[in-house]
Amino acid sequence: MIPFLNLKEINKQYKEELKEAAGRVIDSGWYILGEEVAAFEKEFAAYCGVKHCIGVSNGLDALKLILKAYGYGAGDEIIVPSNTYIASILAISEVGATPVLVEPNSNTYNIDPKQIEEKITEKTKAILAVHLYGQTADIDAVTDIAARYQLKVIEDAAQAQGARYRGKRTGNLGDAAGFSFYPGKNLGALGDAGAITTNDSELAEKITALRNYGSHKKYENLYKGYNHRLDEMQAAMLRVKLNYLDQENEARRMIADRYHQFINNEEIILPTAPENAEEHVWHVFVIRTKERNRLQKFLTDKGIQTVIHYPIPPHKQQAYTEWKENKYPISEKIHNEVLSLPISPVQSLEDTKRIIEAINQYGQV
Repeated sequence: MIPFLNLKEINKQYKEELKEAAGRVIDSGWYILGEEVAAFEKEFAAYCGVKHCIGVSNGLDALKLILKAYGYGAGDEIIVPSNTYIASILAISEVGATPVLVEPNSNTYNIDPKQIEEKITEKTKAILAVHLYGQTADIDAVTDIAARYQLKVIEDAAQAQGARYRGKRTGNLGDAAGFSFYPGKNLGALGDAGAITTNDSELAEKITALRNYGSHKKYENLYKGYNHRLDEMQAAMLRVKLNYLDQENEARRMIADRYHQFINNEEIILPTAPENAEEHVWHVFVIRTKERNRLQKFLTDKGIQTVIHYPIPPHKQQAYTEWKENKYPISEKIHNEVLSLPISPVQSLEDTKRIIEAINQYGQV
């Protein structure tokens, strides 16, 4: 079976460096908010081209802390794509604000800026722009709208570590950004981890306190905070893997290029990258077809593992029964048709060829 994503093989490449980093943490005797976290924050901030990086516990908490630091809560509305992983929306609900869903562009799957303005009200505080599947949202259009209405732009960059937009990396495209380093991400830890990036020093200072019980100084609490800290071990793992992120993203792009060049089947819709997304990092390679389940079974029978990102749109989830009568036809169509093909920095050319051949055979008499 060709695996969808072989994390064991990905991490095996850096096994000795990871073991050395783990040993460094063990020997230090300091395991929470120490030198490894501080070093990773400095290195990732430099990588993204921003002033500040704050390491946190995971991607959901990263978004929640940004919203909390801005003071958003009951009575506030946050615009968010209707086509996204539910964590983007959960973060808004968690702080008591109201998620306002906006349909995606059917070509890029990211939020459609043309539909944002009609959803803005006097309660709107921010636009949460998700860089879905590894490609950046249309940030110029989003920030133009935000500027007209004096809204904040928050990036959900959980799937787009290293992607660029007009020469700038994700994490440096809005007012603040939340990252996830879940093991399957392009930059993945060996457990849960996340980060926030921003050029706003005041915001960074507040988030730094909020992640640590609201404390800026031991036993003194400025805010009603949380325990949302990035631990030393995961920071050490991330420091190793950050050195190889661009290399691994390039490997993903090479596979995506081959898929685009050689998949030729009228029943398959290939993903497209917007012209102004200079470096799509292909967190996942998502195709569409009208009979998705049939295609998935066909590929499974051929020894190819695939994943559905995502089978149920957020507004159809049991967690949000208040939206059960709402209609988001573009999102619903996407969620009914998408299928993610294997793509990873350790995927062989031979396996890539096998996947392409199988896709091209699908539906042929």
